[in-house]
Amino acid sequence: MSDMPDFEEVHAISDLHMGGRTGFQILRETNRLANFILKLAKQRPDGRVALVLNGDVFDTLAEDVIGYVAVDDAYATVKRIMDDGSFAQIWDALAAFVKVPGRTLVFVIGNHDIEIAFPPVQCLVRARLAGDDLMARARIEFSTAGAGYGCLVGGARVYCIHGNEVDSWNYNRYEDLARVSRRMNAGLSLSQDEWKPNAGTRLVKEVMNAVKRTYAWIDLLKPETSAAVGTLLVLDPSQAKKINELFGIVGEQKRGDSEVDARLSGEGFTEPDPRAAPVMTLEQMLGPNLKQGIGEHVDDMLLAAESNFGKPKALGAQPDGTLGTPQLIVDRLTGWLTGVSKAEALRRALRDWLENDKTFAPDDRDDTFKQVSASVGPAIDFIVTGHTHLERAIDMGQNRFYFNCGTWIRLLQFTPAMLATEESFGEVYKVLTDGRMKAIDDAVFGGQPFVMEQTSAVSICEQNGQVTGALVHVEGDGSGAPRVIQSFTKT
Repeated sequence: MSDMPDFEEVHAISDLHMGGRTGFQILRETNRLANFILKLAKQRPDGRVALVLNGDVFDTLAEDVIGYVAVDDAYATVKRIMDDGSFAQIWDALAAFVKVPGRTLVFVIGNHDIEIAFPPVQCLVRARLAGDDLMARARIEFSTAGAGYGCLVGGARVYCIHGNEVDSWNYNRYEDLARVSRRMNAGLSLSQDEWKPNAGTRLVKEVMNAVKRTYAWIDLLKPETSAAVGTLLVLDPSQAKKINELFGIVGEQKRGDSEVDARLSGEGFTEPDPRAAPVMTLEQMLGPNLKQGIGEHVDDMLLAAESNFGKPKALGAQPDGTLGTPQLIVDRLTGWLTGVSKAEALRRALRDWLENDKTFAPDDRDDTFKQVSASVGPAIDFIVTGHTHLERAIDMGQNRFYFNCGTWIRLLQFTPAMLATEESFGEVYKVLTDGRMKAIDDAVFGGQPFVMEQTSAVSICEQNGQVTGALVHVEGDGSGAPRVIQSFTKT
């Protein structure tokens, strides 16, 4: 493997999610990020330094694009994001980075920026960052086929992959992306009905984007989780009609299971089975505490709802095959006949979500860790993922290490103190129902900001013959030394 790119330092950041209009943008620390990039440009002036943008660099799902993927308007969509005043300084910093000899900038594809696989978008990025400077252009690399990015640091082998490859909600069909690229280069287009989105894309485009018009922060609560669906229902019962769409989306997620099994290997994969059925019940979506709040007859309602799903109207479903019986549940949720307030119901849903929760524990061996690490061979010394927005630093044993470089978007953390009583949750509830991003940014509970102070990176560096990988927090204005959260040295 001596011909692999070899660096003294590799720094990885992930999930910037540049996109959306003012007031709906979830990336906040743009000045900090720009200064961090400029700092990396100056490090080891005589050495080789790589910056890996490990997926979801921009977010076309947050843009006003018709359909699930930007094809004919991919160039214009990405250009709008790069020209947006909120993000321009980041792109200016990246341009300064690639102009420095010995620097390498790598774009790894995610699931919110699949258009980066398209040739016109790659040309646009190179033009924005390097112009006509051929040497600077040569310092920009793209990994968009799902293979991730491999390199060496002081002889240790590093593998960077976004992580959605093992996520049945959000996997990419790289073969289909390649087909679209071939069409684009051949001057052909793609009709919207030809593109089959994954379940996560459907969830964002069909459900969450509409909710964000009222609650701009909703995707900061990780809506992929079942309890967050219950949170949505309680916070705004008028959104309960989305239950019908969610059942279909969960069915698509189940179909995705068959596509991710071999996603990181050289094997082929099975085409989706259109007969696959949803596996998540409405009861699972609501959670036991919220179920208790609905009342004693919920079991009968749930049973009727699930048994009627997909049946003809004569058997209780709607003509289009969607779920009809949930209207009874919607009425019950809206009326709160048991006397439970909406704030209390939301508190119960969040307590379900956070029961025995290890979401923010850097050493938690979550599903992404388990599946990615199981799919990567023993020759890899350092694995670096993103996607979940949750930083990780794990010693895998046998001198091998796993990192997740987290995110730079806002993250919300509900502490036990916030959820302890209905009274303690009252102020939190006011902020949530306000809906504006500014209310979230300004909120402080018990001396602790609602938005976590956590912008993460992974740095793998060679020093004096040793290679150390570290999970770090970039703080302040981003120009100083990051704070090390956990580090491992390969012996």
